[in-house]
Amino acid sequence: MGAYGRRLLTILVATTTILLLNPYGCAGSEPVTVSLYYETLCPYCADFIVNHLVKLFQNGLISIVNLRMLPWGNAWLNPDGSFVCQHGADECLLNTIEACTISTYPDVTRHFRFIYCVERLTLQNRHNEWEKCFEMSNLGTEPIDCYNNGYGTVLENKFAKETSKLNPPHRFVPWVVVNNKPLQEDFENFMAYICKAYKGNPKPEACRSLQSQIDSTDEEENSESEVCYVGESRNFTSLDLAEKIPR
Repeated sequence: MGAYGRRLLTILVATTTILLLNPYGCAGSEPVTVSLYYETLCPYCADFIVNHLVKLFQNGLISIVNLRMLPWGNAWLNPDGSFVCQHGADECLLNTIEACTISTYPDVTRHFRFIYCVERLTLQNRHNEWEKCFEMSNLGTEPIDCYNNGYGTVLENKFAKETSKLNPPHRFVPWVVVNNKPLQEDFENFMAYICKAYKGNPKPEACRSLQSQIDSTDEEENSESEVCYVGESRNFTSLDLAEKIPR
């Protein structure tokens, strides 16, 4: 097993242990809902998932979070129902595959492993190797069937509809919403917002190390992060969903 496989295995073991022990998910403590609106080939979305969002699974905060991944981003629908994606047809394909994986494996620890793998490949300019991520994340290839039978289109339409109803409308991706509060440019401080929103007691240990950051989330000006803006010219290309993935 290579270094990449060992890292994925470490994430798997850590997330499984956290969910089994789950010392913070006590009765009466509502989890914090974190929704990530993203697109698969935006390098800034990939960086956020691989280098920031993954920390939820590493520091235990996932035990108090309802994490929702919505792979649609800055795409839109043509009148004929085809998808147009900011980074080309490959992005439409991977958006749909990740949507299918989320649906097929609803447990967040399972589908996040796959998404993490694909997005890490994106950062390495190797996204065409995405099918390897099923084996790397110890999942079956049923999401490909979901894509080929058209159910992925249903899922993407659902994500498109939810994304279009964001208030305020999203201006870029990654777009992070914590308990219905859009973080906008401050999305990299998402963990501080999670800790601030969580009403359970005691709070996870990770929240204590974030205390100074928590206290300043509403006081400091947001720093500018690199993002993929809505309407920004990239490689707008539609995907012919009638074309199947060979098995």
